[in-house]
Amino acid sequence: MNESMATVFGLLGGLALFIFGMNMMSESLQKVAGDKMKKVLGVLTRNAVCGMLAGALVTAVLQSSSATTVLVIGFVSAGLMSLKQGISVIFGANIGTTMTAQLMAFKISDYIMPIVFIGFLIAFIAKKEKIKFVGQTIFAFGLLFVGIEMMGDVMKPLATSPVFINMMEKVSHIPVLGVGVGMLMTLVVQSSSATIAVLQSFASQAGPGGTSVIGLVGAIPILLGDNIGTTITALLASIGQSKDAKRCAIAHSVFNITGSFIFIWIIKPFAKFVELISPKGNELDIISRQIANAHMSFNIINTLIWLPLLPVMVKIVMFIVRDDKKAVVSDDKTKSFLDRNVIGQPVAAMYLVSQEIRRAGRLVAEMIGNMKTIVLNNDSKSLTNLEEDGKLVDQIDEDTVSYISSMFSTGSLTEEQSSTTAGLMYVLNDIARVSKRCEDITPVLRAKLEGKYKFSKDAVEELARGIDAVEVMYQTTISALDNGDSKLAKKVLDYRKELRSMEKRFNKNHLKRLRKKNCKPEFTYPFSNMLHSLERIGDSCSGMVEEVMDNVRFLELEEA
Repeated sequence: MNESMATVFGLLGGLALFIFGMNMMSESLQKVAGDKMKKVLGVLTRNAVCGMLAGALVTAVLQSSSATTVLVIGFVSAGLMSLKQGISVIFGANIGTTMTAQLMAFKISDYIMPIVFIGFLIAFIAKKEKIKFVGQTIFAFGLLFVGIEMMGDVMKPLATSPVFINMMEKVSHIPVLGVGVGMLMTLVVQSSSATIAVLQSFASQAGPGGTSVIGLVGAIPILLGDNIGTTITALLASIGQSKDAKRCAIAHSVFNITGSFIFIWIIKPFAKFVELISPKGNELDIISRQIANAHMSFNIINTLIWLPLLPVMVKIVMFIVRDDKKAVVSDDKTKSFLDRNVIGQPVAAMYLVSQEIRRAGRLVAEMIGNMKTIVLNNDSKSLTNLEEDGKLVDQIDEDTVSYISSMFSTGSLTEEQSSTTAGLMYVLNDIARVSKRCEDITPVLRAKLEGKYKFSKDAVEELARGIDAVEVMYQTTISALDNGDSKLAKKVLDYRKELRSMEKRFNKNHLKRLRKKNCKPEFTYPFSNMLHSLERIGDSCSGMVEEVMDNVRFLELEEA
């Protein structure tokens, strides 16, 4: 293999190891963080400053501003976060992503292999899941530096190449060209952290005069381009999402583009400022840290500029993505909470699943209410609503089960998260069964509306009482799932016994009415069938509260 090919493959191999290590570290950190991530995410929905701080923390864990922005787009699209809150989190994400560059600036060449070995040993030997994930995090951290070292080694010949030196001189003297190079690199790799790591490695190489081959002044424009290029991931994630989600993605772009436009005019003074706040020493030894500090300073200063101007940013993105003149008011019944872009982030994905199951639960509550209205008032509109809600619940069931399957296939769930998610799926299955039982009754209700069945007054009252009992039981079940309340769960089991007893009693009453000729024999099947369907709804409620007793509940983003 000739020298050029060896350099290209060495660079690509080192980059692959770096990105793999970064993704593995992100995944392991999420698993180690567990419920703590839920607390951090809970801060997202507070004020702008809290949102910004939470965005920085989440990004430090996820090791990617793009991942955090995609998460925010999912939350905004689902209506769980306002546009203003989402944008403030994106500001914080840009600060959080600078932590990777800071890590890369540490000189730990002599310790890389011991770190890799220790991480592997812990992950291999540990029996406890959390300790195993700690080991994987350490292993992935070491792997990051293996990739960095590999890239640094293959770049050394480039630093003495006349062609490459000439190219770097052009980039150094034409900042716009440097911005273009950084942007193109990040567009290809889809990770600003990776391209900044490449930049740090390359800048640490000695040029002809023994100084950095590119220098801090030459590196800053490329750094600015990296920040612009990273916004493409958010823009791609917003395709097909709500207008507010698109606005969040555009806010990410506006933030980085405007910041880069300002800083490109003050590169030399900015470089002096970075040198002032960075360690002193030989340029080759400190330039990696200088680049990390430049990256952090750019994003902190840019955030300090934009945070007070948050309302202005909102107006800008509202102008770019305008509301339709004949905008249709969003219907919460048909608005899905699921977003496939956040499947790899378990805490966020589980929360969205919880919200979607809650949506199905609300629809089923409406179905039970409509069923009662039809029995008492012969309301045809209620029957239409009941059937429409049933179709929506079927769709939610299908989509959510598919979503949960995708969550499991990523392998990013811990054992505890897997158990909770499986429990939520069982709850969804029972909610869908309640919907089916309501739908089973619709032929009888339609026949009643059309005058084919004319139940006696006593029969109507008993059916209404049965539906009342089911409604109370179902609402108590949902409350138990909302609060994780085992006392309410036990109360549902008591209601279950009462419902079964009620079914037997009402069937006996119907037979008495038949003997007295107060009811017609042909009404026996539809009456008994409706009571049986109500009794089966009770079975499904019992199934749901059994999950509550196993510590399954609808998830909330806890406040810190």
